[in-house]
Amino acid sequence: MTKKELISTIKKKKSFLCIGLDTDITKIPKHFLKKSNPVFEFNRQIIDLTKDECVAYKLNTAFYEAEGVKGWKNLEKTINYINKTCPGIFTIADAKRGDIGNTSKMYARAFFENLDFDAVTVTPYMGEDSVSPFLEYKNKWVILLALTSNKGAEDFQISQKTSSPAGALAKAGANSPKFLFEEVIEKSSRWGTSENMMYVVGATKAEMLRDIRKTVPDHFLLVPGVGAQGGSLQDVAQYGMNKECGLLVNVSRGILYAGPGKDFAEKAKKETIELQKEMMEILFNNKRTR
Repeated sequence: MTKKELISTIKKKKSFLCIGLDTDITKIPKHFLKKSNPVFEFNRQIIDLTKDECVAYKLNTAFYEAEGVKGWKNLEKTINYINKTCPGIFTIADAKRGDIGNTSKMYARAFFENLDFDAVTVTPYMGEDSVSPFLEYKNKWVILLALTSNKGAEDFQISQKTSSPAGALAKAGANSPKFLFEEVIEKSSRWGTSENMMYVVGATKAEMLRDIRKTVPDHFLLVPGVGAQGGSLQDVAQYGMNKECGLLVNVSRGILYAGPGKDFAEKAKKETIELQKEMMEILFNNKRTR
């Protein structure tokens, strides 16, 4: 999918919602366990319910790989179902891959050729040669981990490249040494373009988005952490949105497990519609004020 096509979908649906299909068989409603393929059937129903309100689906491969061969088959069945029934939907393999060049080439082949995802998440810490094989594919995307929403992000990502202590986020300013994640974004932005590279920036670090936008004003940002992890959609939009939206906000648990019983579908649909309406208002205000 091209950047132009993604932006067109956002405008058409008045949404920048990405739904994470991080399906945990221990958390899905119990009545699905009676079916021959509980995970895929759950995914199928979620997709059918939400495809009109979202612009992207993100499949965290760990939830499928944990089930061995059967799990990988469910991953394949799910992406095939999305590609067949949801034209215009952006698909992300949240695989967090990254290795020496010849290995990354195989990862790229797996997700872009065999599974036909639009994008794959990649860790940048082995450098350019570990990322470039993914960038060789036309109309495919690399989504680099930049600033994640977990507590451990403070161990390395929010550490300064000097001997002075990193301090609190609030102390970061124009005259402060750069954080490691800022160095990663600045350098990696020269490996690709805003047409084939995005960045993961957690919603729980929304206040950092303003400075990130100074470095990559035109790139899309994939933002997890809204909802269950405590991130604010309004804060993400305030600090991270650009003139073309430039955001894919991911919600997983808040939609997938909105209801534990047979009414899960109704509750998941309700949550999705509410998020889409909030995003529609944000997009309207963004268009009006820019």
